[in-house]
Amino acid sequence: MFNKKIFSIFIFYILFFVYIFSNLVEVIKINPNIKLDIRYATENNFTKKIVYPSAQCFLQQELVKELDLIQKELENDGLGLKIYDGYRPLSVQKIFWDICPNPNYVANPYNGRGSKHNRGTAVDLTLIDLKTGQELEMPSEFDEFTDRAHRYYSKMTSEVAKKNCKKLEDLMHAHGFTGEKTEWWHYNWKDWEKFAVLDISFNELN
Repeated sequence: MFNKKIFSIFIFYILFFVYIFSNLVEVIKINPNIKLDIRYATENNFTKKIVYPSAQCFLQQELVKELDLIQKELENDGLGLKIYDGYRPLSVQKIFWDICPNPNYVANPYNGRGSKHNRGTAVDLTLIDLKTGQELEMPSEFDEFTDRAHRYYSKMTSEVAKKNCKKLEDLMHAHGFTGEKTEWWHYNWKDWEKFAVLDISFNELN
């Protein structure tokens, strides 16, 4: 009994320090001009059900600082960012994997590494026209798990989509992000490995 109590206290403090040292911040509190379309707070996603309790986006603070700079740069061209997803609790990742156990599109939550979303170091996003609020044409819809969504899809015919995808990619690369090959919308932070996999709920973050 004593050993179990010590172990429980040990686990509590590990989780506590993980929480303290994970500097997750809400994106719109840094730059409210960045638009949100948090699909997993709606039924408009590949799971066809609501898996987030609120339409919020949290990310590690150093990522948000760069997204703030990107947004301001885009505004000079009459454009802006729209975010589909950011930090994702590990428990939600397990729901995704149970529905789509394909590592090309969903990271395995049971391998000890999880998704970079689970660390708050990955963001899914696109570009919008500030005047109309409409998304710019891209190679596919968000969360389309087909070859059309691949960043370098050889059969991509729309030159407009190619141009828009490349513009987003160039901006994100210039600010420390790298893109997933199978998802044009998905970008990872350069220093993602220094952050822990987390399972802190949105309610706890609030």
